[in-house]
Amino acid sequence: MKIISHRGWWRAASEKNTSVAFGRTVAGGYGTETDVRDLMGRLVVSHDPAGADALPWEDLLALFDGTGLPLAVNVKADGLSGLLAAAFAERAIPWFAFDMSGPETVRYAAAGLPFYTRHSDVEPEPILYDQAAGVWLDAFRGDWFDRDVIARHGEAGKAVCVVSPELHGRDPRPVWERLSDLSGDVTLCTDRPDDASRAFRP
Repeated sequence: MKIISHRGWWRAASEKNTSVAFGRTVAGGYGTETDVRDLMGRLVVSHDPAGADALPWEDLLALFDGTGLPLAVNVKADGLSGLLAAAFAERAIPWFAFDMSGPETVRYAAAGLPFYTRHSDVEPEPILYDQAAGVWLDAFRGDWFDRDVIARHGEAGKAVCVVSPELHGRDPRPVWERLSDLSGDVTLCTDRPDDASRAFRP
């Protein structure tokens, strides 16, 4: 099981999606999930509509460039595929986009950009599954999926990123225990990367 942090490895809510949290996650050897929007024609890190103090996207990429640590890019606005493609073309960073609208996902697929399709309790039929590099596996209302769901995606040649339950206010430990010895290309997105690393340590 690979581990990525959710909006950086933050220790206070005010650190989410900040250079402090991203620096900590790189120092810890974790990739991260983060949010991208545009502001005045430039990409910025921001979950909500961006303000002038939003972290420039280039600053985030500079932290991860050459580390081999992945970025899971939660796309919060339409029309960013060209800007993202150009930004990553100049960097040595493994990445994928996810959470685009349906029409935007079609554009990412047509452009040959790496993307994960969503599979959750409210999205039982992942869109553009055949073209997706992987699956963003989420559980909003309860821990509905099991090892077999993950295995089926793996057998179809898909990487899987599991959303850890604490992101939805639930205790993650039962899911961590259930998935502790999974093999294959499986990643966990978590607010607690250090605890998760200990839980999944061989």
